[in-house]
Amino acid sequence: MYRTYEEFWVYYVSEHLKRSTRFLHALGTTGVLLLPFWVLWQQAWWWLLLLPVLGYAPAWISHFFIEHNRPATFTYPLWSLRADFRMYGLILTGRMGGEVERARNWLVDPSSITVR
Repeated sequence: MYRTYEEFWVYYVSEHLKRSTRFLHALGTTGVLLLPFWVLWQQAWWWLLLLPVLGYAPAWISHFFIEHNRPATFTYPLWSLRADFRMYGLILTGRMGGEVERARNWLVDPSSITVR
């Protein structure tokens, strides 16, 4: 159990070490962010029901078939949502690599990480 979101963040990143996992997460998050605009444009409100599927399906597929782990959403739903958007921002700005390296170090030596 993690006491703070920052402790959880390092764990979350360690569950997303493969680039293809992060890509599928970003693909789903992009869809979640764009779908509401399409719904407004088309006035097709029922499409909003697809938001959870659009967001979770690519992420869960990546965990089960690429990363071979269990999605953190199952245990930490709110922190996972927050972390997904944080990861998305870091991917878009090209800064996710540093967080992945930090998580790899944490897996080798948990005491090597100081929580920010």
